[in-house]
Amino acid sequence: MQVKIDLHNHSCLSPCGSDDLTPALLAVEAMEQGIQILALTDHNCGRNLPTFAQACELCSILPLFGMEITTVEEVHVLTLFKDLENAMEFAAFVEFLLPKRKNNPKLFGNQLVVNLEGEVIEQVDKLLISSSNLSFSDVVEEALSRDALVIPAHIDRFANSVLANLGFLPDLPYSALEAIHIPVDADTKGLAVLTGSDAHSLDQVGRRSCYLEMPTITYESLKTSLKPEFVSYRHV
Repeated sequence: MQVKIDLHNHSCLSPCGSDDLTPALLAVEAMEQGIQILALTDHNCGRNLPTFAQACELCSILPLFGMEITTVEEVHVLTLFKDLENAMEFAAFVEFLLPKRKNNPKLFGNQLVVNLEGEVIEQVDKLLISSSNLSFSDVVEEALSRDALVIPAHIDRFANSVLANLGFLPDLPYSALEAIHIPVDADTKGLAVLTGSDAHSLDQVGRRSCYLEMPTITYESLKTSLKPEFVSYRHV
């Protein structure tokens, strides 16, 4: 069966994300658009993932618990976990490695941790869009060792992508790749190329749809179905 997936989305925790893009509203909007597998991938932090788990359960969506990590080379990489506990452990590790630079909400935006009702629980002080102290290869290898999916983000973008910042795609065991435009004018090494919304506001959720041919809607099935011949695209 064809399963609609969207593996790249932010919430109000990312400073570049809209304050009204709460994990609950992200899940509700995805449900209304028929998205069946959804990931939350805030910048270098996972503090909104527990609320996201609750929201996806209520919306009957399979959640992937992730982050968009900024490497020391300023490349963005998506890391996606099946289990909330493992995701939170890795997220705490990554957040710890960020520079001790304080966020300026007027300049970068708020960094809000919220509950299911959208009420603010805390505001994160450390600037989350800083580069971590992890190299690109370190992020890939560390996340894979924790049984996460690892997907270099928006590889065809002019900034913060592996092709723009490194100039090539290192030969590493990625789970898949993500691009904004299909087809990609680059050697994708025979990997599946996905499209994701990279939503920073509610109206952007589902803006780049991606479908995967899968036997069942499970994390294990997703992993084994990440092959080019199983991917199709529809854009809005």
